[in-house]
Amino acid sequence: MEPAVIYEDDDALVINKPAGLIVHSDGRTKEPSVVTWVLERYPALAAVGEPWESPQGEVVPRPGIVHRLDRDTSGVMILAKTEEAYTFLKNQFQSRTTEKVYRAFIYGHPAEDQGTIEAEIVRIRSMPPRWGVARAGEEKKHRAAVTDWRVLARGTDPETREKVTYLEAFPRTGRTHQIRVHLKHINHPVICDKLYAKGKPCLLGFSRQALHAASLTITLPKGERRTFEAPPPADVVSALTYFPGAR
Repeated sequence: MEPAVIYEDDDALVINKPAGLIVHSDGRTKEPSVVTWVLERYPALAAVGEPWESPQGEVVPRPGIVHRLDRDTSGVMILAKTEEAYTFLKNQFQSRTTEKVYRAFIYGHPAEDQGTIEAEIVRIRSMPPRWGVARAGEEKKHRAAVTDWRVLARGTDPETREKVTYLEAFPRTGRTHQIRVHLKHINHPVICDKLYAKGKPCLLGFSRQALHAASLTITLPKGERRTFEAPPPADVVSALTYFPGAR
C-alpha cells in the first residue's frame, strides 16, 4: 500500500494517497505512512517543513507535508520538496486560495440538489479524538468552516435497498474532519464512517469511509496554476456501478 506519483518537479510532489495509509505517525503507534514513504524515496526532504510534537512528547517528522488527508480518505495530496516551496504552498492553504473537490457516498437522499453548510467545528472530548458542530451559544473556538456540496446521483444500496447519494463537496476551509462532520450535521453522514456514522451499516461494498479527494487546484512555486486529479480507487469504481451515468 503505497502512494502513486501523479506529478513531480523540482519544487513539488503530487501523490494519490491510498485509503488506509496515515500521513504521519500519531506518536502512539508505529506503522507505514506517507512520511516513511517520502523518507525512503526522497531523503533530501527530511529537512523540509515543520515537525509535530505528539501529546506524548514525541517529535514526529513531517517532511514536505503541507496538508493532510484522513487515514481512510483516498486521493490527491501535494508535498513540498524545498523549504521555499513549503512556505509558498502552505500559504495557499492558509489563505484558502486552493480549490479542493471531494467525492463522497452518503446515507439517504438530501432534500435539495445542492447547498452550503456553514457551521463552526469544535473538538469533542473523546477517544479517539472527534470533532463536531458547535451548539448555539457555545463559546467560539475560531473553527468556522464552510462546505459547498452538490448531488451527482441518487440511488439505493443493492442489498439493503437503503437510499444512498453520490455527491461532490467543495470545502472552502480546511478544518479537521470538516466534510465528515458537516455531512453528519445535515443528517447525511459519509457511508461507512466509523467515527461519525457509528452503528450504521457499511453500504455499497465499502469497508472504509466512502470519501475520495478527487482534485486539487493550486499555484505551483514557478507560478503555474494547475489542477491535479486522483483517479478513483477500486471501491469507488465498484460503487459507481450502482449509479448509472455517474462518474
